[in-house]
Amino acid sequence: MAVAEQNTVGKLVRIAGPMIEADGMLGVQMGEILRVGKLGLMGEVIRIEGEKIYAQVFEPTDGMFLGEEVVATGLPLSVELGPGLLGATYDGIQRPLITLQQSSGDFIGRGLTAVALDREKKWAFTPTVSAGQEVSGGDVLGTTPETSVITHKILVPPRVSGKLEWVAPAGDYTVLEPIARLEGGRELTMMHPWPVKVPRPSAKILPPTEPFLTRQRVLDMLFPIAKGGSAIVPGGFGAGKTVVEQAMSKYCNAQVIVYVGCGERGNEMAEVLTEFPELIDPNTGDTLMNRTILVVNTSNMPVAARDASVYTGMTLAEYYRDQGLDVALMADSTSRWAEALREISSRLEEMPGEEGYPTYLSERISAFYERCGRVECLGSKAEGETPRIGSLTAVGAVSPPGGDYSEPVTQTSMRVSGALWALDSALAYRRHYPSVNWNKSFSLYFEGLKGWFDQNAPAGWLERRQQAASLLQRENELNDIVQLVGPDALQDQERLILDVSRMVRENFLQQNAFSDADASCDLDKMFGLIDSILVYYEECQKVLAREVPLTKINELTVREDLARLRDEPNEGFTEKKVRVVESVKKALSELEIK
Repeated sequence: MAVAEQNTVGKLVRIAGPMIEADGMLGVQMGEILRVGKLGLMGEVIRIEGEKIYAQVFEPTDGMFLGEEVVATGLPLSVELGPGLLGATYDGIQRPLITLQQSSGDFIGRGLTAVALDREKKWAFTPTVSAGQEVSGGDVLGTTPETSVITHKILVPPRVSGKLEWVAPAGDYTVLEPIARLEGGRELTMMHPWPVKVPRPSAKILPPTEPFLTRQRVLDMLFPIAKGGSAIVPGGFGAGKTVVEQAMSKYCNAQVIVYVGCGERGNEMAEVLTEFPELIDPNTGDTLMNRTILVVNTSNMPVAARDASVYTGMTLAEYYRDQGLDVALMADSTSRWAEALREISSRLEEMPGEEGYPTYLSERISAFYERCGRVECLGSKAEGETPRIGSLTAVGAVSPPGGDYSEPVTQTSMRVSGALWALDSALAYRRHYPSVNWNKSFSLYFEGLKGWFDQNAPAGWLERRQQAASLLQRENELNDIVQLVGPDALQDQERLILDVSRMVRENFLQQNAFSDADASCDLDKMFGLIDSILVYYEECQKVLAREVPLTKINELTVREDLARLRDEPNEGFTEKKVRVVESVKKALSELEIK
């Protein structure tokens, strides 16, 4: 973006909440960052009418008065990208909350500025290029150990290329010290800025063929999504959206987590801020924050910063994707972002769309989810060299008012995302976790993932998944009959379906988040649990064919052994499952008609 000539200065002529109007701003561009008033509050240009501009301010405008100066910076809203992001907690415009707290206490003062990356800390840089080498955007200049689990790749910024005139030797450098210089004099550092509303480029978009494993049985077995895919998690108040996203942050197979708390209640985000640093990464045994970035924007913060927070989180996620890592973005919740768009639109007096949301709501939501994907990363590679492959998977929580899925944000998100994990408040109230409604949920990725599951999951995975889904569907149909004529009108075979479907729901789909053995589940245990239930179902059908009544089957104590299998740890589960299944088969084969 071109820099505004000599920092254009205008005058404040209107204040409407987080939206201001300034005159005398000729030459300012859309999306440009402003400094507003004596406090220098940060704002972003969102409309231009001749010399007048309208801007959304990222901080409260209380106490400002007309006539104050508005100064254009000539730069778009950008974030700083480099080592030091992991483990950090930022607000919606990438100000580190720890730094703000140290300067103003527990309540953020207005007009404060803070750099996102520590300018004093030195990082151990190891070069991977040499002088005289041609480089282009996305090439790796060197590496530095950012945390105990992530080695940070220092990248040439996109759209930058040339021949290296000088490369710094291995050593310790700050993010601002030059580590390389191109012919022509341009110096490269460990850090570079990037505008948050501009998607970072990639070399090639790849098909989604690998699953994003959450270690939640109902999701991985019935409604899996791919790395680089997107899913929405809609649910009413108390349905467990935040709990689901936090569980995925801890157990999913992504290497980096970016968690965006967009417009959530302050006490809920305080819980995230206190719990995440204490969580242990099950993959490494180290703290989970070593591979996590938190972007926090609570409901009492200005709505303009709420709008910025989702783009800030997405850009940070794209940066680590460009390093060849699998990244997961958790956005909680996109409904609060949409509400911010609605408020800003109303203050601009734009024509409202459905339920007062702006008419461009679907375009904004679509553009957000389109930044996901599995990609071949930007950068040159030698002949025969394997390209870096990275992925960005987004899971967006949606908070439909009253649990009404027909409202605009949910409907728009359903159209552009690849999976729907519909949460059910009735299940949540019955302490069924995760409260995913298996009749409303869907995934569009399963066909593309069949090959992966066929090769990497236990043998019979696809068949057992289909059988479990069919049982749940059949149970739904039978429940309609039961409500009309009662359960006594059903035959034993049909009552067996209801009985086994209940076991699928309670012993398989439900997980105990407070149990170390059951909170997460690998593929072997996942398959073993559903396989043991379906073996029981098949053996029961044989017993019923011998005219043994279902009541005698229900008296068997081995059913309890099946239920207790879910409490077995992942390690050694298969051996335990084999013993239980054998005892079930033996007990059923000994049943006789009396």
